[in-house]
Amino acid sequence: MSLPSPEEHAARRFIWSNGLQGVGDQIVAAKTVLPWLLQAAGAPGFFIALLVPIREAGSMLPQAAFTPWVTSQRSRKRIWVIGSLGQAVAAALIGLAALLLDALPLALTVTLLLAVLAVFRSLCSIASKDVQGRTISKGRRGVITGRSAAVGGAASLVVGLFLEWLGTPVPTWILAGLIFASAAAWAVAALVFHTIDEPVPEEEPQGLQRGWWADTWGLFTGDREFRRFVVVRSLLLVSALSTAFIVTLSQEVGQGLTGLGAFLIASGLAAVLGGRISGIWSDISSRNVMSWAALAASVVIGGLVAAAAWLPGAVNAWLFPLGFFLVNLAHTAIRVARKTYIVDMAEGDERTRYVGAANTLMGVILLFVGALSGAVAQLGSGAALLFLAAIGLVGVVAARRLPDVSTRR
Repeated sequence: MSLPSPEEHAARRFIWSNGLQGVGDQIVAAKTVLPWLLQAAGAPGFFIALLVPIREAGSMLPQAAFTPWVTSQRSRKRIWVIGSLGQAVAAALIGLAALLLDALPLALTVTLLLAVLAVFRSLCSIASKDVQGRTISKGRRGVITGRSAAVGGAASLVVGLFLEWLGTPVPTWILAGLIFASAAAWAVAALVFHTIDEPVPEEEPQGLQRGWWADTWGLFTGDREFRRFVVVRSLLLVSALSTAFIVTLSQEVGQGLTGLGAFLIASGLAAVLGGRISGIWSDISSRNVMSWAALAASVVIGGLVAAAAWLPGAVNAWLFPLGFFLVNLAHTAIRVARKTYIVDMAEGDERTRYVGAANTLMGVILLFVGALSGAVAQLGSGAALLFLAAIGLVGVVAARRLPDVSTRR
């Protein structure tokens, strides 16, 4: 990656700080480690079901409300550092709770601290795009985002291999130790990000001229390109929501995907392989990466549903783990591409408004689509997967119709 010296300095620190944040995301994960922790401690299933909605919606819903404050700050780097340190403290307290509490008290504490962590994560999300846009030129942002994902994925891969070697059940003190390590990763990430030389505008920031919800809704109804991006992103939820149903379907056909280590290996390997490649492609055309990745996810999902209905168990025994990995790979590509797209499509405070409004709207949409797919799942996991695959196919066409905001090389 040939970059001017100041840009290379910022790029390396951006990769490592966001990569270290990714380490925390992979370990203090609402889909893997935390459910295992609560289940092993005898926590009520109700709280386990709350983990993913709290983590996902909690990190997205507040962002538009934070936008007036963020746009009133000259330095966005400081906001990211605050967010990373907040996540470090919340993660450390989760690790401490894992050692000292059990059952219902642990479940209550973990869900509350996860909500706190998610709010601080939202600060990093909204500030990260601003700092990247200020320090990295268009046409280079995708590869940097992809390399950050690969760093987090590599850590997840190592931890997954260690847990597979350790076997089951995984002792609680091991999980607590991993959570403490993730807290340390967030703290180091804050230190690294603080060293980025961020260009700060000389003029006094104006902030928003109207309330945050009025601005969010005004962008959605009045800005055609922004509205199209939000709609496309909603249709690309196929990769985010389908993995849980793939696991359930595999159990229904007697080929259960089990083991915490296996899940971390699959997600880590997908991030390592998909992050770098999709980052390079996203700098050429981020909309095409979103479209092709959604197509791949939808086709794989459809194939798994067909395999569950018609293929023997011996074939499904290797087909479902492969399919689970491929959908995670597509999800990595979609994440890298959509992050690159929104950074490339606007500049300055307009980008801040876009990021905050889009993520808040996506928090609402995620809860709605998640509930809708859950209702469809009453007909079976296969029905829910076909529903999500159909949404993904619509997203393929919609993504192709987005304006191409990336730099072709």
